[in-house]
Amino acid sequence: MIQHADDAITRDGKILILAYDHGLEHGPVDFEPNPETADPERVFELATHDAVTALAVQKGVAEAYYPYYETDVSLLLKLNGTSNLWMGEPDSAVNCSVEYAADLGADAIGFTLYGGSNHEIEMAEEFRDAQEDARDHDMGVVMWSYPRGQGLKNDTSSDTIAYAARQGLELGADVAKVKYPGSADAMAEAVRMAGPTKVVMSGGSKTDDRSFLETVESAIDAGAKGLAVGRNVFQRENPTQLLDALEGVIFEELSAAEALRQAGGDPDAAAE
Repeated sequence: MIQHADDAITRDGKILILAYDHGLEHGPVDFEPNPETADPERVFELATHDAVTALAVQKGVAEAYYPYYETDVSLLLKLNGTSNLWMGEPDSAVNCSVEYAADLGADAIGFTLYGGSNHEIEMAEEFRDAQEDARDHDMGVVMWSYPRGQGLKNDTSSDTIAYAARQGLELGADVAKVKYPGSADAMAEAVRMAGPTKVVMSGGSKTDDRSFLETVESAIDAGAKGLAVGRNVFQRENPTQLLDALEGVIFEELSAAEALRQAGGDPDAAAE
């Protein structure tokens, strides 16, 4: 990694990536809890929130919407992605070049690597090209480091997540997005293995407000630099309120209960 390469997608060294690549990766099912969010404009509006340091989208969405938001939103362009219709061993098609991402005005690139997949070697070589091209354009590099494959028995074990974070460092990512490994101690070990590469927690499926914020709080306390979240924000009826609370937990280091209370929510209420 190169120092300060990710400045455009961080705030005081912390990160809150609003991920919106779900339309490709998961399909329309992810918009059903909040149908308005099938419209990318709704999520671009959410990305103007002060807490959001970058919006991650695929190139088609960026082409159609980013020109209207380039002064208010930092663009993290996902270079690869595969539909949920694909049923083979985990792999991810490269859908965009770094040069084209730069032409679109991207501040950083995102790239998924499935360590442990039968296609890992090919994906790592594709990441190499993307990472080196990104350096030529002074763009930050975020790795979606998701170990998956036939030979992997537990993709969220502490050892596996620590390995995922280490892959981010070894292959040159500025930021490694990993799943929460189940405890603060395990997250701390992942952070230690990543060295100077910033570790951010993957938001995952929607849970209730308090539980989600407590997990984020645990990750931050363990040394993670933030969060890359999609469904746990845009599937909510009041996503702005949760972004307010996340701002408190990530950037002000408030407790989950305090941040939720400050945002006007009920610390004990379930997600809508």
